[in-house]
Amino acid sequence: MIRRRPFLSVFLALLVGLIVLAWSNRAHLAAFPGILPAYAAKEYCSCRYVTDNPAEYCEGYVEQYVPLGELRDDAERKQVTASGLGQTRVAMWRDQRSGCVLMPDEHALPH
Repeated sequence: MIRRRPFLSVFLALLVGLIVLAWSNRAHLAAFPGILPAYAAKEYCSCRYVTDNPAEYCEGYVEQYVPLGELRDDAERKQVTASGLGQTRVAMWRDQRSGCVLMPDEHALPH
């Protein structure tokens, strides 16, 4: 089979290798969708409320190659909600010493 179809054999070998690699890193791959909104919420909150930058600047600061579904800034509560890749994360400004912190997942708003 390898002699008759070398490209198919190489393709199948690469496919099996990718499957094994994905399976061995499944916990890391499962965590990835939550990283993007967590990063955006925390960084936007810090940009906006710790360093007092304008909202337009902070939106550009947290812009990613993978687009966010939503970025909400509640200026009254100093709370930022970011959604993307099916996940939602919330960051909130605590005080001058602590800055912004990510809220536990149970505080995240449902999609």
